[in-house]
Amino acid sequence: MNSPWQTKWPERISYGLSDAADNLVFQMMTTYLLFFYTDIYGLSASAAAILFIVARLADVVESLLIGVMIDHTHSKWGKSRPFFLWYALPYVLFAVLTFVTPPFGAQGKLIWAYVTYLGLGFFYTAVNLPITSILPTMTQNESELTLLGVIRQFGGSSVQIIVAVFTLPLVAWFGHGNQQRGFLLTIILFGAISLALIWNTFFHVRERFTNPEHAHQSWRAVGRMLRRNQPWLIISVVILLYWLTTAIKNQTTIYYFKYIQHSEALVPWANSFTFAALIGVLLIVRAAHVWGKKQTMLGGIALAAGGQLILTLGVLFNQLVPLFAGILINSVGNGLIIGLVSIMIADTIRYGMALGIQAEGILASTDDFGVNVGLGLGGLVTAGLFHLSGYVANHPQNTATQHMIILNYAWLPLLLYIVMFVTLLFYNERRLKITLDQQSDRD
Repeated sequence: MNSPWQTKWPERISYGLSDAADNLVFQMMTTYLLFFYTDIYGLSASAAAILFIVARLADVVESLLIGVMIDHTHSKWGKSRPFFLWYALPYVLFAVLTFVTPPFGAQGKLIWAYVTYLGLGFFYTAVNLPITSILPTMTQNESELTLLGVIRQFGGSSVQIIVAVFTLPLVAWFGHGNQQRGFLLTIILFGAISLALIWNTFFHVRERFTNPEHAHQSWRAVGRMLRRNQPWLIISVVILLYWLTTAIKNQTTIYYFKYIQHSEALVPWANSFTFAALIGVLLIVRAAHVWGKKQTMLGGIALAAGGQLILTLGVLFNQLVPLFAGILINSVGNGLIIGLVSIMIADTIRYGMALGIQAEGILASTDDFGVNVGLGLGGLVTAGLFHLSGYVANHPQNTATQHMIILNYAWLPLLLYIVMFVTLLFYNERRLKITLDQQSDRD
């Protein structure tokens, strides 16, 4: 039996703007930070690779730490909501500092990169993880949870596209030929908007459903629930694979157009086709109702893989039309995938409650864990392969490096989509639904 709807449109929009706020910084970090470090800041590809893997190892711990902090937070605002208030300002400050280029020597600049990037990773987790953990406490209506998840992803995807398309033009406009200045002023602009939107979320969302008997359980009890929560284990692996795929392809995009197509100006055009992700996001409400969330996500993965295959053919034959068409189709599929992530994580949190444990912080941490580890491994793979192939910034690349760029941009993402599809086949949506229906009847 489904409960009545609890949220109103101002709260729904404010919730969606939380992901938009985070993505103003996050998308710039995932798409352009490797390029900034190697071609502007002055780090070698090998140094950037090591930095990314160290940061992601730290993020593994941070995701669990923030999850535990949420589960053990007692405040008049709830468990997840106060994190938007407490950590928004440090998050934005570290985002700006990450794109500062200090007048230090090589060692000093490397230390600065470590301090700022590691700090940014921690505070990103502190403001992003609560977006997922708060969702199942806002409403108990399954249709409303789906709508809130779609609104969130629509906001996040819209900003991803804005950042992907307009970052380089803004860098050129602010910098007037000085990319250091351009990147810094761009992140200051994005950061100021991000801060306002995160605080707006704090003031407008509410936590309504917390069970004191199920909250604040022992580590042993939480561990037993995690082992029994098969849907959570499967969706965690899917999230990791998705962000690994995204990191490898997104970070390679600017290298592909700069060094293979010899036209950096094509990057905004290529990224503009990712607007099609919004189509996938908007399809979720109807598709999930008709086919279920698992089948809808499987369809999204298949569509994304098909688009990636078309993109690969465009790369092989050096044709921009199929390449751009592949990006568009791939983006529709990606919209279906990523739009369902927070909704399916919310289902696993509710499943945990049905098992007697309310641990939304720990269960939601799998989203940030997958993001952080996927991005870290993606950065390591990209920068590591470039280093091994002899990449030299701002110079014509040798044949081995060109092959590595094409491998990262076309073939590796295609392979990872296939692995993602096979993994999701093991997700037991039927058992999850039966358990949630039984719990709803008891309530």
